[in-house]
Order: sequence, then C-alpha cells, then structure tokens
Amino acid sequence: MPAASTTLRMLAVSVIASLTVTGCQTFEDAGVALERSELVNDLATRLDRALELTYSADYQLPGGQSAAIVQAQDPARSSYTYPGGRLTVTPEAVTRCTGTGPRTECTLVAPPTPAGKPTVSLFTEANQQGLATPPVVVGLLTAAALDPQAVIKQTDTTVAGRHATCVEVQRSDGDFTACVTTEGVLGSFTGPVDGKPMELALSHYSETVPQDAFDPPAGANVVDRRPGGA
Repeated sequence: MPAASTTLRMLAVSVIASLTVTGCQTFEDAGVALERSELVNDLATRLDRALELTYSADYQLPGGQSAAIVQAQDPARSSYTYPGGRLTVTPEAVTRCTGTGPRTECTLVAPPTPAGKPTVSLFTEANQQGLATPPVVVGLLTAAALDPQAVIKQTDTTVAGRHATCVEVQRSDGDFTACVTTEGVLGSFTGPVDGKPMELALSHYSETVPQDAFDPPAGANVVDRRPGGA
C-alpha cells in the first residue's frame, strides 16, 4: 500500500479522536462534531481507497496550465505532474524533476520505508505549483472539522463525467471547496493553500496508465543520490 495511505488514515483518526474526547460539549455541539468527523472520515476513506487503484487523472489549472496524478499497483507507484516539475514515488526511489524538455533535471533519493512515517512534505513542491494533492485536501478538512466556527455544506455534482461529492467550507483562515468522485479521486479544489490561491478541476479520468508514467522524462539529466547510487 502506498505510504501516503497511512497518512490519510492517521489524519482521519486524529480528527475523530479530537472531536470525541472533549468533555464539555453540549448534545448539540456533540452532534455537530460527529457530523464533521463523519464527513472527514468519509472523504478520507474515499481518498485513501483511491491510493489502492490504478488510474490516470488529468487536471485543468488556471491560465491554460495542466497537472496530472497517475497511480499503479503491484508494486504501488504514483506520479504527480505539475507546471515545471514532477514527483514520482516508487519502491525504488523518490524522483523529483524540475524544468521541461532537454533542461529537465531529475534527482533520485531513497524511497520511504514501508514502516516509516510518510510526510506530507513530500508533496510541498506540487502544492506550491498549483496541484493540491489528496493529503493536503484531507488536512484542510481536518482543520475545518476542528474549527467550531467553520460552516460546512455538502453538495453533489459531476466532474469530467464522474459523480462527485463536494464540500463547501467557510472559515476565517479561508474558504474552500473540494469535490471527491465516487471512486475517491480528487475531482476539483478551489481555495487557498498556505496563503496561495489554488484552483484545479478534473478534465479526464482513465483506469489505465501510460507505460512510461513512472520513468524520468526522456533526455532528462538524472542524478542518483540514493545510498550506493551512481
């Protein structure tokens, strides 16, 4: 199972625990907390389940730019492509690539150990370049569920021909909307991440992946920084 899967489960569990251990809630407050925890748990479960699927998802970003998430199993592999770069995680390495065409530079580092704690920081660069990854979306939902002033509304829609559940969140740190498809794929996101406005929408979904989806781009300069690497 992909390392990020554990992260999503831990986030969901932490939300439920935090919302149920408070001893000074009224029955009404407890009901609100339960609804929020159930909502976060449902979306986290969907996103978590998607980490065990094989699929390709293309996203439209503002200004005509695009991004993509590709996953495959046996072994578990994932690739996140965003403007100016790509992050690929396989059992052999974590590969970060920057640039485009013949100027692409890729660095290989050791992959996360199966027993080690995965870190959301793996996805920092992708987030900064406009691709909101599932762990970040779950983190935002977690913060909203723990915020007693947050207003959370659930709606349904269709994104790229897929049914999706959407959550509209209003809170002092910034409003956002996130949609998750029935399969558990991130359908769309609009809102601030680390103070930066972000917007993306699923434009194409497929249950197949390109054969070279997890290879460094052709012609890229590859530097292997793994122990024993060339």
